[in-house]
Amino acid sequence: QVQLVESGGGLVQPGGSLRLSCAGSGSILSINDMAWYRQAPGKQRELVAAITRGGDTNYADSVKGRFTISRDNTENTVYLQMNSLKPEDTAVYYCNAEITRRFFFDRRDYWGQGTQVTVSS
Repeated sequence: QVQLVESGGGLVQPGGSLRLSCAGSGSILSINDMAWYRQAPGKQRELVAAITRGGDTNYADSVKGRFTISRDNTENTVYLQMNSLKPEDTAVYYCNAEITRRFFFDRRDYWGQGTQVTVSS
C-alpha cells in the first residue's frame, strides 16, 4: 500500500508565506516525477509546479517567482514553498507522484488527500 500525505496548509494573510510538505510512505520502490496541483471552488484542477527526480522544475505562469518546488529523494518527500501569497492562490492543494511499488514494479500516479490554503485578510 502506498500513501501520499500532505501537511502545511492553513490561513495566511496576503503577502504571507506557507510551506507545504507531501511525504510518500508504504511499499515504494522509487518515485519519478512529483508535482503540486490545486483546485479552487468552481474551477478545474490545475498544475502548480512539478519536479523530476533529477531536480528539473516547471511552474505555472501564475506562480513563477513566488513558489518554489523541491524534493528530498531519501525521504520520498516533495515541498512547495509559497511566498507573496495572493487571494487568488486560495485552493485545495494536492500532491501527485509517479510511484513504482516494491515487489509489483508497476508505475502509476498517486494523489494525496489535499490540504486547504486560504489567503485572506
